[in-house]
Amino acid sequence: MNFSIISRLTGISEHQVKNTIELFEGGATLPFIARYRKEATGGLDEVEIGAIKEHYQKQLDVEKRREAILKSIEEQGKLTPELRKKIESVFSLVELEDLYLPYKQKRKTRAILAIERGLEPLATALFKGQEAMPERKAQAFLNKEVPTIEAALQGARDIIAEWISENQDARGRIRTLFERGAVISAKVKKKKEEEGAKYRDYFDYEEPLSKIPSHRLLAIRRGEDEGFLSVSISPEEEQALGMLSRQFVVGPTAGKNQLELAVKDSYKRLLKPAIETEFGNLAREKADTYAIRIFAENLRQLLLAAPLGQKRVLAIDPGYRTGCKVVVLDEHGNLRADAVIYPFNKAVEAEANLRLLIEKWKIEAIAVGNGTAGRETEDFVKKVLMSQGKEKEIRLFMVSEQGASIYSASDVAREEFPDKDVTVRGAISIGRRLADPLAELVKIDPKSIGVGQYQHDVEQSALKNALDGVVESCVNAVGVNLNTASKHLLRYVSGLGPALAQNIVEYRTKIGGFATRDQLLKVPRLGGKAYEQAAGFLRIQEGKNPLDNSAVHPERYPLVEKMALDLGTTVPDLMQKQELRKQIQLNRYVDGSVGLPTLQDILKELEKPSRDPRTERETFEFDSTIRTVEDLREGMILSGIVTNITAFGAFVDVGVKQDGLVHVSQMANRFIKDPNEVVKLQQVVKVKVTEIDIARKRIALSMKLS
Repeated sequence: MNFSIISRLTGISEHQVKNTIELFEGGATLPFIARYRKEATGGLDEVEIGAIKEHYQKQLDVEKRREAILKSIEEQGKLTPELRKKIESVFSLVELEDLYLPYKQKRKTRAILAIERGLEPLATALFKGQEAMPERKAQAFLNKEVPTIEAALQGARDIIAEWISENQDARGRIRTLFERGAVISAKVKKKKEEEGAKYRDYFDYEEPLSKIPSHRLLAIRRGEDEGFLSVSISPEEEQALGMLSRQFVVGPTAGKNQLELAVKDSYKRLLKPAIETEFGNLAREKADTYAIRIFAENLRQLLLAAPLGQKRVLAIDPGYRTGCKVVVLDEHGNLRADAVIYPFNKAVEAEANLRLLIEKWKIEAIAVGNGTAGRETEDFVKKVLMSQGKEKEIRLFMVSEQGASIYSASDVAREEFPDKDVTVRGAISIGRRLADPLAELVKIDPKSIGVGQYQHDVEQSALKNALDGVVESCVNAVGVNLNTASKHLLRYVSGLGPALAQNIVEYRTKIGGFATRDQLLKVPRLGGKAYEQAAGFLRIQEGKNPLDNSAVHPERYPLVEKMALDLGTTVPDLMQKQELRKQIQLNRYVDGSVGLPTLQDILKELEKPSRDPRTERETFEFDSTIRTVEDLREGMILSGIVTNITAFGAFVDVGVKQDGLVHVSQMANRFIKDPNEVVKLQQVVKVKVTEIDIARKRIALSMKLS
């Protein structure tokens, strides 16, 4: 493994790269390395460690491909010491494939057919610029399969064209030309204008490939995939041909003419399509990476949204004709009651039922889904609370329903609530995501949560890996209650996974709950390595050891106990008394395996054990006079909630069942490159209505209020 390449690509020192990769090779996970191995990595954060992991995997792919190429060429008996040295000295897949191209098994190309007809000597003579009279030379190669001089010369040119296309230097030059000047062009296909109207912006479109934003490229590619657009990528053709001519066209004039024809054919038929495909894939990969990064950041913000905490919650999935599904959840998220009320046609009965549920279960908060009839249901609940005098006592929240229907019809929901229908399960999900968004949203495929852009167009395995990584990062950043967490949450804890999560839940049920972290070692198939990776992220409230409810890793318990002993106190007292913690001299505990970064983390945990990094949940109300798009007027200033962030702006819900767009140019009175510089998901923002298009269901908003 070449650590220097990864160091150069990431801008991280070779020593840090080497240590990090060794930890990965030893079975450590990214969250564990970031949290508990700061001395080894030099304090790298999750993003930096993730970059090392990504480039490490790419280098493994290069090494695997190198071995396959060497084996293939060796089996052909063509692996010279010089060629082996060249192959072993490159560290990119592109360069490897260029070196392998002349030896790659091909279908019968025009060049191969020409070689089989004995035309290679003619091609060689022309290629070297040795023929002043090509036609006369070609006569010597005429036979039954090559009946004419033109056929002989055409075959020779086919061979030369392939040689040019396989020349590593020529491919490098054309790549450079594509890098500097390639233009992506899109045109509408014939008779597709009406059917593909949504791609009208790209019916006759050109833009430098190096400058096209990810969302525009993905839109063009979607139009191409759906059969509405023809797309090409190319630099200036004359420039490319001139470059190749200067490299390959030599010798007498007559011979040059043949070489000029071969160069033109090689570029148009072989080189350009190959490099175009390569750059198309690279551009798409770059666009995918950017789109996935936006999706991942949105998902992170959603998962780390403020939880309400352990409260008794009444949740409502609104509906007009079929009624509102109501569920009661206790402080642990367990279902206690469910009912259906009809506030829009049986209001008196609905109010009575709602009052009864609120009183009987001592409700502390109410969650109302933000879908159809959401605003109207919220109004109804407010009136009920006001009539009871509880509008200040019981907090009322509008909760996003995105993904709730996906969860309610899933195997996970059926397993949790086999006797309840999908509407009840949807209401349960709404209530639980108010109490703890992270614990509930991990049960839903992240792609179904409804944030990001073009998530169905990007490379799906890359998207899944990125989103799984975000979920894992968030779960471990917050920490997991070992005695209450579902198996769906536990599976994302560092070092675990679905099988061990299931085993933990089954063992927990068997013993009636964990009293110590060490009991994890008794869980079937949970060995020492999994325990090392997971233990620090699992919490036990009111357990035998107070450190078990902190992010202090069990491997450091002896160190904390020594700190307490040195001060003549106990660990519980050390955690409770600030004056004792102030007396700890961290430098006394630095040794070969523990440095100041870890010691400082330990001290923070002793001060605030099991602290939740998430903020507190706040209530929010839309303008009561605004209900539909028809109620909006240009110039209105409203409060709204950010529901989605893309490369080109942010979508904001102002309470009219149709989100408006704040384009990135309307976010501030300065240049904004990334909307995340200004807004976050679920953030409350003030916006001005700048345009309303009812027919196209579009609302334009601005955060530039003056």
